[in-house]
Amino acid sequence: MKAIMEKKAVNKTVICLMVENQPNVLARISSLVGRRSFNISTITASETNVSGITKITLVVNGDDENVLYQIIAQMKKLENVNEAYVLPNSLYRELLLVKIKATQEERSALHEMTEIYRGKVVGLNKESMIIELTGSPKKNDGFMGMLEEYDIIEVSRTGVTGMARDSSEEKHLTGI
Repeated sequence: MKAIMEKKAVNKTVICLMVENQPNVLARISSLVGRRSFNISTITASETNVSGITKITLVVNGDDENVLYQIIAQMKKLENVNEAYVLPNSLYRELLLVKIKATQEERSALHEMTEIYRGKVVGLNKESMIIELTGSPKKNDGFMGMLEEYDIIEVSRTGVTGMARDSSEEKHLTGI
């Protein structure tokens, strides 16, 4: 876990796409990002309140802003993409589920730590406990850092989803 936290900081950008709910749209988008040497850190997709429209949220890692703008411009040209824009200063959330080996003695400390992070214990047996935490990726990373001294059995994270706090904050990258 320490090796993950010691990695060089990489620029992360959250891109929001509104696409038609059609086969292979996600494959074309991920291929486009990969061809430009950007890495997709997380990806989420879900149907929206508009019938036939899916919202895809990508967190991409890369340092070349010009290439990022080219990627977004190319995404906009894809047949099934209705919108593509960056989400700056927005509300980001992800769900974290972590299963930890926990002795009787460790459970109270883990429960207390979970409450501090506003999480909840959603599974418990004699050998382990499962904790659910929803929040920003930084909050979830901080919680995972606190668990370094425990024996983590399994981790599952949903990936980032986001929404602009105000529609005026969306950077619709037009004219690129």
